[in-house]
Amino acid sequence: MTLFEELKRRGLLAQLTNEEEIKELINAGKATFYIGFDPTADSLHVGHFMALCLMKRLQMAGNKPIVLIGGGTAMIGDPSGKTDMRKMMTKETINHNVECFKKQMSRFIDFSEDKAIVVNNGDWLLGLNYVDVLREVGACFSVNKMLSFECYKQRMERGLTFLEFNYMIMQSYDFYKLFTDYGCNMQFGGDDQWANMLGGTELIRKKLGKDAHAMTITLLLNSEGKKMGKTEKGAVWLDAEKTSPYDFFQYWRNVGDADVIKCLKMLTFVPVEEIEEMEKTMEGAQFNKAKELLAYELTKLVHGEEEADKAREAAKALFAGGSNNADMPTTAIPAADLTDGKMGILELLVRTKLAPSNSEGRRLVQQGGVSVNDEKVTDPQAKIEITGEVIIKKGKKVFHKVIAE
Repeated sequence: MTLFEELKRRGLLAQLTNEEEIKELINAGKATFYIGFDPTADSLHVGHFMALCLMKRLQMAGNKPIVLIGGGTAMIGDPSGKTDMRKMMTKETINHNVECFKKQMSRFIDFSEDKAIVVNNGDWLLGLNYVDVLREVGACFSVNKMLSFECYKQRMERGLTFLEFNYMIMQSYDFYKLFTDYGCNMQFGGDDQWANMLGGTELIRKKLGKDAHAMTITLLLNSEGKKMGKTEKGAVWLDAEKTSPYDFFQYWRNVGDADVIKCLKMLTFVPVEEIEEMEKTMEGAQFNKAKELLAYELTKLVHGEEEADKAREAAKALFAGGSNNADMPTTAIPAADLTDGKMGILELLVRTKLAPSNSEGRRLVQQGGVSVNDEKVTDPQAKIEITGEVIIKKGKKVFHKVIAE
């Protein structure tokens, strides 16, 4: 099975500029391709995960990845898929985020011996002369055509700033720059980036008279059509300090039955033939086995085998009523914050981020969704004694340990 066939069977392919040429390039290991990441936070998250896995698959087949970090484009913000303008960031924040991204990406991509490179588009975008850009680049873009793309249509209803309108031009210039300086012949990205990617291929064609290629990968959506990677606490991060390996494992362990096979195909390196066989017999307990496999494989990819083993054992022990909770998410409460060694259940839920507010915590308690040390708490005014280790359980699957310090 060729790489292209595998990507197809895994459901990863969305839109392509020229299927036959792209197929030939990546199967032969002759693609020098790039994927862009705007450093809008100090950690990558699940939304970046598919792009990183695609890079890894392509690199394993002999193709050369270029990781483009948007130190320049992050100064503007991509309007694609957004209903409001992104928050503006300082150069210092962007530079800090860039360094965090580089460190995390090395877990997925082999940067040794020029097998892959990292570039920052701030190195060329921030020094451009405005008039030169208008003359040399702006003249290649049709405003009418740009406004016909869905990414701009959505924002036109709420108000699209001229700042954001330039994002497509900046991203297109990136592809042109990488094509001329690094021999980059292909761009990959999420399906919501299709318009921006076409802008790059057009700019290369108009300026250089040469062909470049673009391919989008399917967005990771759940069965309800919503982007995966969000929880009540916010994004599911790849940084262990922001989302613990245990919480990361639990997120994937709890995906919906309708989503588990799709996630296994699109995100893991489990052989696709094995996943297709699982799919044929998927019922009852088989869903739980598939979810555990998904959670383990992804946690191993992001945090390493040791952390994946710990997370799996901790989850098994909890569901079996065991006491192995060393790897459970933990909150330490200063003794000075306790009254006679106790804290109200609502404040405790907010402190542990099991509830975003007191009102949400009250709703959880009143609906019978909270237990402390295996005893259900139904009184929102209850005071919980914090001695030794206190285990709070929300619903059936979310556990959190509290200790006094």
